Amino acid sequence: MTNIILLGPPGAGKGTQARILTEERGLVQLSTGDMLREAKDSGTEMGKIVADVMARGDLVTDEIVIGLIDEKLRDTDAKGFIFDGFPRTLAQADALGELLQRSGHRLDAVIEMRVDDDALVDRISGRYTCGNCGEVYHDKTKPTKKDGVCDECGSSDLRRRADDNAESLKQRLMEYYKKTSPLIGYYYAMGDLFTVDGLAEIDVVAKSITNVLDQAKAT
Repeated sequence: MTNIILLGPPGAGKGTQARILTEERGLVQLSTGDMLREAKDSGTEMGKIVADVMARGDLVTDEIVIGLIDEKLRDTDAKGFIFDGFPRTLAQADALGELLQRSGHRLDAVIEMRVDDDALVDRISGRYTCGNCGEVYHDKTKPTKKDGVCDECGSSDLRRRADDNAESLKQRLMEYYKKTSPLIGYYYAMGDLFTVDGLAEIDVVAKSITNVLDQAKAT
């Protein structure tokens, strides 16, 4: 079993690489947002707790998220897990480490997708996605072959996030560096951290991640 964390600022390509790992290695992507939405509609005891918290507009606690991850580890038959959006803080990292240990799992690698901020702003400012199939495009580097039509599914529902602009991205980057970047030092000290160039071509990044996982498994 292979368990990994992908770290990197908004737009670093974590979602794209997680999708590749899911398809090629049979890993399951555990996205905090997806798990919360799934739990909210599940009708389980944990789901009722999540629904109640979200209905009040309160923040979901770390304990609830850990509980949802615990359920997935126990109930999902997978070759491994990709932790997406969690942990975000040192306290969450500690909690996840304790959960994995209790569950008889290990963390194989924490992969930092390192980027240059200015290049990242340029990447994100030109990004748009297909609302039907989720394929990602870019004005400069990956435009659709036919203007306004998705190459993959033919949908004309192409969308840009309202916060995919230079000013919003700078605020999101600041939030990331303040709260999440300490995890880089945390996992480096534990010997779990590996770094890849997040601004390389998608297939190059995927190959770098494969090399990391092969190296981690060999240790």
